[in-house]
Amino acid sequence: MSLANATRSELTKQFSTSMWWILGIVLVFYIGSTAGGLAGVFGAAASGALPPGSTNMPALPDDMVPPLIYSLATAVGYVFPLMIGTLLVTGEFRHKTLTPTFLATPRRGVALAGKVVAGVVMGALYGAVALVAVLLPGAGLLAVFGIGTQLDDGATWALLGRMVVAFVLWALIGIGIGTLVRNQVGAVVGVLAFTQFVEPIARLAGGFVDGLSDATTFLPGAASDALVGASLFTTIGGSGSTAPGMESLAGGLVLLGYAAVLLVLGYLFSWRRDVT
Repeated sequence: MSLANATRSELTKQFSTSMWWILGIVLVFYIGSTAGGLAGVFGAAASGALPPGSTNMPALPDDMVPPLIYSLATAVGYVFPLMIGTLLVTGEFRHKTLTPTFLATPRRGVALAGKVVAGVVMGALYGAVALVAVLLPGAGLLAVFGIGTQLDDGATWALLGRMVVAFVLWALIGIGIGTLVRNQVGAVVGVLAFTQFVEPIARLAGGFVDGLSDATTFLPGAASDALVGASLFTTIGGSGSTAPGMESLAGGLVLLGYAAVLLVLGYLFSWRRDVT
């Protein structure tokens, strides 16, 4: 089977199940409510509707608020493409469908490449959905409170484009994890534990421990923030709008490196093993 046919088969598997749109709905509500809530708080504070000191949010210039709100799609929503990428592979192990997949595509490298291309499509799709989810409430509420949305600025659209790239790379990282960790429950629990607890705690500790901040810059979430160029995490943490010490290109390369290493390791040590 050719790569095109393998990719078509993978996309058919994805869109014939309910998991992709269930995760998509959760993504919309999660990112949309977060963006709307923070846009309302920042907008009300900037307009004087909230008295000074009534919130713990730092005072930010109006021109910093829109990128911060828009970047929530990746800052808090990157777990969704990561999860769909992981499930794209581990679902085959769990439901014992990998055997017919390999029978249809005996060349396992082509089979994995088909999943990678499908992951690019799913990551781009989730990225587009995330942009809609963050722009509608975020830009809408900023406009209501008289804060410029910056949607007429090319730099804003470049930031939005980098966010879609970040979603694609996170989906590829998820495929790498799913290829390396065959157990679906173990892979999902590991992904959630690392993204929601381990890395946030490590990055928070990096702000207080000398020498640790440089190391935490190379964590995948920090690299994703650097790629995008804005993040609630780094702004609230006092690091400015981008991850310290890393530019967008470097952040993208670090994130791509994680995906490449995981995919290669998964192919060498798991993907070529016998399927039971």
